[in-house]
Amino acid sequence: MAMKDVSVVLAHGAWADGSSWARVVTALKAAGTKVSAAPLPLTSLSDDVAALNRSLERTDGPIVLAGHAYAGAVIALARPERVKALVYVTALAPDEGEKVADVFYRREPHPQAPKLAPDPDGLIWLPEAAFATAFAQHASADDRAVLAAVQRPISLNCITVPVARPLWKDVASWFLVAEDDRMIVPDTQRFMAERMKAKITAHAVDHTPSVTAPTLVVDIIRDAIRSVAGN
Repeated sequence: MAMKDVSVVLAHGAWADGSSWARVVTALKAAGTKVSAAPLPLTSLSDDVAALNRSLERTDGPIVLAGHAYAGAVIALARPERVKALVYVTALAPDEGEKVADVFYRREPHPQAPKLAPDPDGLIWLPEAAFATAFAQHASADDRAVLAAVQRPISLNCITVPVARPLWKDVASWFLVAEDDRMIVPDTQRFMAERMKAKITAHAVDHTPSVTAPTLVVDIIRDAIRSVAGN
């Protein structure tokens, strides 16, 4: 199989939208890869899985699924038929019966991590200052301004529901550990990646490497594509 026969579907995390993958999309497209970014509503875990599956239905051929942060839980619950590899970009990977919140709060947060609390509608917004201090501290001021402007809140219903058997138990996985992550403790990332038996790459990047270190992310995705294609 040729690498161009493998499609990539990207899933954004909390407080983001598909535009957070822009530099990854353009780099993959330039290399001839079919790629799309699934729009997740962030209204409940089941809603997000359903939205991701709709994106998979619009995609041809074998699929490499990549998820950032919260979306690690979402990609692991996707319809499995054509998903041949999973790529975790500083992502959360709860095991069967665990909640996203269980792994997110597994360790004491970074001293500069924002204090998170739901609003009266049960939605959690990221304080604007946190984009510079914790979410994307390596990003330019312009990039942080865009991230803050397009942020989408995440519902408590996304992070407080036990997950079913995750796909990473059955599908090869790759994991980018972000050593400068102030949102998800790097020790927790390593714990999850090792538990998954993922192929681990670690770099001194922040929580949003799709914006601040897109070449690293693309390299890992392309490694997964090569594996699926048998190259």
